Amino acid sequence: MIIIGEKINGAIPSVAKAIVEKDADFIRNLAKIQTAAGVQFIDVCASVEDSIELETMKWLIDLVQEVTETPIAVDSPNVHICAEAMKFCNKPGLFNSVSLEGDKIELAFSAIADTEWECVALLNSDKGIPKTAKDRLDVFADLMVKVKEYNIDPSRMHIDPLIEMLCTSEDGIKMVTDVIRKIKEQYQTIHVTGAVSNISFNLPVRKMVNMGFVVLAMNAGLDSAILDPTNRDLMGIIFATEALLGDDEYCMEYIGAYREGIFGPVKK
Repeated sequence: MIIIGEKINGAIPSVAKAIVEKDADFIRNLAKIQTAAGVQFIDVCASVEDSIELETMKWLIDLVQEVTETPIAVDSPNVHICAEAMKFCNKPGLFNSVSLEGDKIELAFSAIADTEWECVALLNSDKGIPKTAKDRLDVFADLMVKVKEYNIDPSRMHIDPLIEMLCTSEDGIKMVTDVIRKIKEQYQTIHVTGAVSNISFNLPVRKMVNMGFVVLAMNAGLDSAILDPTNRDLMGIIFATEALLGDDEYCMEYIGAYREGIFGPVKK
C-alpha cells in the first residue's frame, strides 16, 4: 500500500495555528513522525487564503525537506499552486490533484508530462460528481485519453474514485468498490487512491468505519491511500490485509512493521 501522510494540512486546526504562529518545530515534527511511520509521500496542503497560499506552501515544503527525504505531495485545489509548488521540491513527488473540470488537466499534465512526478486524478468533471459507477468509469475513460495524449505512464497515476460519506449512501460502498475493480481490470499498473477518512464523516467511532472500509477497498484493488499514518490500529489493519491478500510474501512486511513499532511495540 502506498501511504500518503495527511497530517500537514492547514484545514486541521492545530496545523492552521502552527501556520499562523510560524511554529516551524511543530511542522518539522509532523514530517518526522510520518516518515517514521513509513509513508511514501508527505502531503502538504496550506489551506489558507489565495493571496498567501504559494508562500505558505514554500514555507511548509522547506520545513519538511529539512528533516526528511520523503517525497512531497503538493496539495491544493488550485492546479497553478500545485505546479508552482513543484519547483520547491528537491525530488519528484505527487501532484494532488487534477480532474476533468475546466482546463485543470491540461495545466497539470503539461507540468508533469516530461518528469517523474506522479499524479492524483479525481473522477469528476464539469458535470460535477458522477452519481453512478458507470458515469464515474466514463469520466475515467475520458481521463485516460488525456493520460495517453500526454504520454504519461499509467503507473504514475493515482485514481481517486471519490470516497463519499457512508451515512448518505444507499448501497454502502458497493459503487466505489465496483469502480475500483473495473479500473484495476483495465490497467493493472495504475494506482487507486482516496482519502480514507471521508467514508466516516458524521458517524460515531469513526476509526471503526475507516478500518472496515480499508479492508473492503483493498480487497477491491485500492493500493494507495491518504490517511493518518500515526494511527497504529489503521496501519496494522493495512499490513494485515496485504498479507491476507497474498501481497506480502511470507508476511515479511507485516512482521517488519510490527518490529519497527509502526503498529506493534515501539523499540526502546
